[in-house]
Amino acid sequence: MTTYKELQSQIEKLQKEAEQARRNEISSAIAEIHAKMNEYGISPEDLGIGAGGAKRKPVKATRRPVAPKYRNHTTGETWSGRGKPPKWMAGRDKAQFLITNAA
Repeated sequence: MTTYKELQSQIEKLQKEAEQARRNEISSAIAEIHAKMNEYGISPEDLGIGAGGAKRKPVKATRRPVAPKYRNHTTGETWSGRGKPPKWMAGRDKAQFLITNAA
């Protein structure tokens, strides 16, 4: 029967072998990827990878605020017409709050 120390020694040896095998497989995979990229003319930018190998964050489109379409003439509150209507509009005709552009 094998002792605990012998088993630990075998585990350590197998872990080192596994790590070496992993490094070898990674370097061969990287070589294959480079070959495919060269074959098809693919650049890191085509893959969305910026300088230093860091993946670029997608650029979010900035939204401009929507101009108000309705105004409460008593309080001056406005509403763009998007989303849930405000309480001051409840049960009333929207047309009476419509902002007309006198330009």
